[in-house]
Amino acid sequence: MRIDVLTLFPKMFEGPLTESILGKAIEKKLLEVNVANFRDFSENKHQNVDDYPYGGGAGMLLTAQPIFSGIEAIEAETPTTKKRVILLDPAGVPFTQSVAEELANEEHLIFICGHYEGYDERIRTLVTDEISLGDYVLTGGELGAMVMIDATVRLLPDVLGNNLSAQTDSHSTGLLEHPQYTRPADFRGMKVPEVLTNGNHKLIHEWQEKESLRRTYLRRPDMLAALDLTKEQEQWLAEIKEEEK
Repeated sequence: MRIDVLTLFPKMFEGPLTESILGKAIEKKLLEVNVANFRDFSENKHQNVDDYPYGGGAGMLLTAQPIFSGIEAIEAETPTTKKRVILLDPAGVPFTQSVAEELANEEHLIFICGHYEGYDERIRTLVTDEISLGDYVLTGGELGAMVMIDATVRLLPDVLGNNLSAQTDSHSTGLLEHPQYTRPADFRGMKVPEVLTNGNHKLIHEWQEKESLRRTYLRRPDMLAALDLTKEQEQWLAEIKEEEK
């Protein structure tokens, strides 16, 4: 996968792109990331990239020309790749695990990180997706882009080394992930559930699935409304509701 980022603050990406999973993915040639300052594409003699909005209003808007020129430069370098151009915008659709899974199937992603009060509306004609990290406003799109890149790249084949890990994460199955434990089996009187130590994989799987349901019911009951539960899951959920009264 190739990822291009257009931003006013390229140095913000240096840490996330050189450490941990992302850094290893780049080292292994599973991922190529290019971060460009779209100020470098400005045709203004002072390299300005913002201006006052027509009609008045608070703050400044990013002007269209530097973004258009930045996208055109990327297109000229990679004319044959299919691209998703993502605008980081509080008014965009919420970023979710399913969106990350969708983006992970693409060969080339371009992130446009906004700043100031907003965008010249004509920038949106370049865009395939407008995505928001959540219902709040950040000072710029950089942090949102980092989160989306991390959530997407970890789903690529061979990035995590164990693809099953990503498949069973919270939100990947529609439920929150079940509790997990490691050694010792007894830590300060807090014991690992016996079912996890008896070696019966069928019972272990059932316990994990039921506890995923329990955690989702207790912490994110809104997620259950979107699921088509099996009869077994419906029975477990009824038991959980009784147990948690």
